[in-house]
Amino acid sequence: MHRPKPVVRHAHVGSPHPLSSLLEARAFLEMALLPASLPLLMNAPRGDGHPVLLVPGFLAGESTLIALKLFLQNKGYDVHTWGLGRNVGFRSKHANALPQKIRYLHHVTGRKVSLVGWSLGGVFSFYGAESTQECVRSIITLGSPVSVDTSGSQSPSTMKALYRLVSHRLGASAHMMQPRAKAMRERRRLAIPTSCLYSLTDGVVPPQEATIDGDPALHENIQVAGSHIGLGFNGIVLSIVANRLAQPEQDWQPFEPEGLLGRVWRLTSGAPPKNTPPAAA
Repeated sequence: MHRPKPVVRHAHVGSPHPLSSLLEARAFLEMALLPASLPLLMNAPRGDGHPVLLVPGFLAGESTLIALKLFLQNKGYDVHTWGLGRNVGFRSKHANALPQKIRYLHHVTGRKVSLVGWSLGGVFSFYGAESTQECVRSIITLGSPVSVDTSGSQSPSTMKALYRLVSHRLGASAHMMQPRAKAMRERRRLAIPTSCLYSLTDGVVPPQEATIDGDPALHENIQVAGSHIGLGFNGIVLSIVANRLAQPEQDWQPFEPEGLLGRVWRLTSGAPPKNTPPAAA
């Protein structure tokens, strides 16, 4: 009997390639090309109306989530942003408020909530879901550092310096060592369908940190092409998010795109064509 292989983190070692970091400005090109993705976005499945909570990245406000929000609303979802202003790091007020927001949405809608976190927003999503598992339907992260090693973050030194300046003088490791982050530190994966989208050319979060080890029946890593800053405006990323959110609540299946999305994703990500034998892939 065939058993699916365990989900494993990407094998990359060290920081993002310096050229990727220098070329993060290509995010503006991704934004400009979003209208060209209209056929792909229109082809994405409609949702069932369940609540979706969007969480922004480090130093980003809710305005950066506008493309995701409008697109998912158009697909029929009940979309919310976290309502906590600019994400300035793993502060207590944010860490405490997010689980309350998840519980509130679950209570008023009577349905489980899907979490979509971009960059540091994905880390918040993992944290918020840990104490509200009965309220969470799925988690989707976009270039999020969800698997930092004991040696610490491998993000570029400029990003680590910025985090120390804005959030904590000892950096992200000081927040990750707090008791409330123990489960994340020990990489305990939740029994919740989880999709981690990552890019090999991400200039901020290296692929080994943006991917997870896990159970193939619940967890997956999906490679996409793009910059870190442009993930929330990337037409392929938006289409994949819609694909993942459209999975039936009790019958989540790993990402195996069909049709236009499948063709475009395989072409841009370097994934093997559908039905390619494992040895050939």
